[in-house]
Amino acid sequence: MKITFIGTGFVGLVSAAVYASFGNQVTGLDIDEDKIKKLKKGKAPFYEPDLEEMLKNQQKKGNLNFTTDYESCIPESELIVIAVGTPSKENNEADLRYVYTATEALAPHLKQEAIVAIKSTVPPGTLDYVEKIIKKHTDVEFYTASLPEFLREGSAVADTLNPDRVLIGANNQVAIDKLEQLSKSLKAPIVKMTAESAQMAKYSANAYLATRITFINQIANLCEQNGADINEVIEGIGYDKRIGDHYWYPGFGYGGSCFPKDVKELAAYSLKVGQDSNLMVTINKLNKQRIPKLMSKYRYQVGCWKKKKVAVLGLAFKPGTDDTRQSPATKVIPWLIDQGSEVTGYDPMATWQPDEKAGQYQQTDSIRSAVKNVDVIICLIEWPQIIKFDFAKTKLEKEQYFIDARNQFEPDTIKQPGYKYIAIGRN
Repeated sequence: MKITFIGTGFVGLVSAAVYASFGNQVTGLDIDEDKIKKLKKGKAPFYEPDLEEMLKNQQKKGNLNFTTDYESCIPESELIVIAVGTPSKENNEADLRYVYTATEALAPHLKQEAIVAIKSTVPPGTLDYVEKIIKKHTDVEFYTASLPEFLREGSAVADTLNPDRVLIGANNQVAIDKLEQLSKSLKAPIVKMTAESAQMAKYSANAYLATRITFINQIANLCEQNGADINEVIEGIGYDKRIGDHYWYPGFGYGGSCFPKDVKELAAYSLKVGQDSNLMVTINKLNKQRIPKLMSKYRYQVGCWKKKKVAVLGLAFKPGTDDTRQSPATKVIPWLIDQGSEVTGYDPMATWQPDEKAGQYQQTDSIRSAVKNVDVIICLIEWPQIIKFDFAKTKLEKEQYFIDARNQFEPDTIKQPGYKYIAIGRN
């Protein structure tokens, strides 16, 4: 099948490379000329394991190419997938301007019976407006569909090649049949539904996972009040098959490019349709409060943050990616600077600088240099390089605090050299 992916960000680029690997003729289209030039050389604009190798291989085989020109690829494409960004507006609703701009640009070039599918995360009803835009610019018969993605940064290529399921949201049998045939290469359960259901399924999945993180943080707060250990609690509830022991992450809250955005947008959508008392509103509020409350609590434990030297280890929002969007570090570091701390940061892949007061922050290229002479170490993200580091070798004679923000360390291993160990939901 000839396919065009509009938008070469995280979702569009990974999807384009994977579908090309199945022998489809795929074009990645983006208006950013510099990005397209780099992609043609096999250079991805972000780090994702195995992606650049796949980009180079598929271009070499002739299955994948990149362009900035709609007219060069849309007229021949049987499937056009819109995978542009949908950032949140100030009122937390999804900003769909890029979806609609892409739709206007592609519409005049559509071939007969082409399928226009949206992979971007959008609220129900978006496809109706997309259809109206297309009909203003062409008389050809076309079909629309929703193809939500469920990729995890750091394992996006593997997730696309081996998905848990493929959702096809369409209200036309011709589109469903063609997309089902295309999706058989993925060897995963194919679930067919209406476009509206597919769009709600995407929001629901992310909102539920964010809810699990928020829920276990609330339980961790209670554990700190009564002597319970959150790790033991998780083990205790995990044997219940209705609950499971997976995806419990007590810590500094959820971050990244998807969970904060999708929860906010689902909350805004709920309010828009008259559901004022909504769980998503509360989840969003609790997550926003999480880091300020923790840092205020730690202020009393470490004896004030002012003039403290602090090492923040882990700048990305999770291991395996260089993405710092909504990462804990982007909130913790400015908070520390505002409190008068001197901060050093480390991450094996990500780089980040605060917008202001940069003189009180520097990023180092090693853990050893980051923790040199510090009063407090905060391990935010469970990169293997951080977890495996021998902090006993860098312990100083002075009093030092060690904040384990993801409960990844054995407490005695950190306490034995003399650190004052602080974890989440553990005493």
